[in-house]
Amino acid sequence: MGPSASLSLVAMFHLVRSKDFYEMETEYNKNMLPGKDVDVSLSLHINRISGVDESKEEIALDVFLHVYWEDPRIWILGNASQVELTWDKDPKFWIPDLYIRQLREMKVLTLFQDLASIRLYDNSTLRISIGATIIIKCDMDFVLYPLDVQTCAVDFGSYKYTLTDMKFHWRDDPLIFPSDFGDGFRLPRYVVSFVTDNRLNVIYYGDGNHSTARLVITLSRELRSHLLESYLPSTLFVVMSWGSFVVMPEVVPGRMVLLVTTLLSLVTMFDTISIRGAFVYKWSNVKKNNSPSALELKCIEVWLISCTLFVFLALVEYFIVLFGMRYDKHWRHKKHDLDGGGGAPSRLPLFGSNKVHATSGNDVSGEEDSVGATAKAQLPAPQPQMLTTNNNGPAQVVTSAGKLRFQLVARHVILYCGSPRGTLDQVSLALFPLCFVLFSVMYWISYISESRRKSLAAVV
Repeated sequence: MGPSASLSLVAMFHLVRSKDFYEMETEYNKNMLPGKDVDVSLSLHINRISGVDESKEEIALDVFLHVYWEDPRIWILGNASQVELTWDKDPKFWIPDLYIRQLREMKVLTLFQDLASIRLYDNSTLRISIGATIIIKCDMDFVLYPLDVQTCAVDFGSYKYTLTDMKFHWRDDPLIFPSDFGDGFRLPRYVVSFVTDNRLNVIYYGDGNHSTARLVITLSRELRSHLLESYLPSTLFVVMSWGSFVVMPEVVPGRMVLLVTTLLSLVTMFDTISIRGAFVYKWSNVKKNNSPSALELKCIEVWLISCTLFVFLALVEYFIVLFGMRYDKHWRHKKHDLDGGGGAPSRLPLFGSNKVHATSGNDVSGEEDSVGATAKAQLPAPQPQMLTTNNNGPAQVVTSAGKLRFQLVARHVILYCGSPRGTLDQVSLALFPLCFVLFSVMYWISYISESRRKSLAAVV
């Protein structure tokens, strides 16, 4: 006797045995409900997570789904506690029209035959068990990436029958995991956890309210790799840019190379992380998404842009120092010529009793005044037409004095920036780290708080 004949005999024996151990009503109609207010309970054995596709916003699971309901029109003959019934794609019994609202695709696992079975218990309870790979659609929001926590609700309910006809709920032991499950399934990017919602969940679609049993899947992203690959290098680049403040401004090549190289490194890092879509490794065929797409700037992009701005501002500060040094040298030569080639340049008074009077000869009197003396000694002679006496004479005199004061303040600021003692670099060496520390504290506090708030809101 061949193997095929043996299998046929076993199947025939199984059919006869099942038929001998149970009985159903004579006028049994599989299209009618077993009764009013049918109670359907579920349990789920989660074998493993096949993968998480962030670009398609999908989760693939390998599960064994168990569905229980009571049908008093079928009963067991004899004293057996349970009977295995024959699984058929066109069953002879009434079966709940289970509908998974977020289901994208479902494929029943098959070895020699479909991994599915029907069991009848002595209290007229039926159980369907199906092993399948299901792909769940999950609405993901990556604005807080990589601090995001994705929460996906999966609703199991009926497609045809409303709340008055059928209710779905989880059993006392709803979720079963492998022995090595631990705190959750650990993937290269996520730690996945599952929890059932035991409340009465109702969803409206079709022609009324439908009862659902809700499963909540939480995807917590592994942050350690992002800290080591993105946050730490970008922080070190910003700290390296502060080293330019201790380099002498006259060493233009060394200081410029340090700042420009750091700036370009941050720009390259931002461009690499912000790539939309997938790329292929050079030495393998494995595809990997650098960063998921989002409608707004993601959390990590805000960090990298801020780090780039800090380095860019350090570069702008060096440009200001170079301009101040060039202006300082030009002013010193001009002051030397005005003083007749001798004497040290005097300090420029910025504020004081700046008294300016208009005379009939269109000259400015009061040269002994501080601002007047400074203007005459250090500035080009004022144009006579600026102080001519007419109907608007006093207003023009005040305007001339204001312009003179503004020129003195601007000159003082430029000379301060170009000071040979590096005064601006000293201030920047203290100001830049302080601002970066304040930004870091505000960044982490705000985004971590927002991440926790969204995760709690999604669960509730």
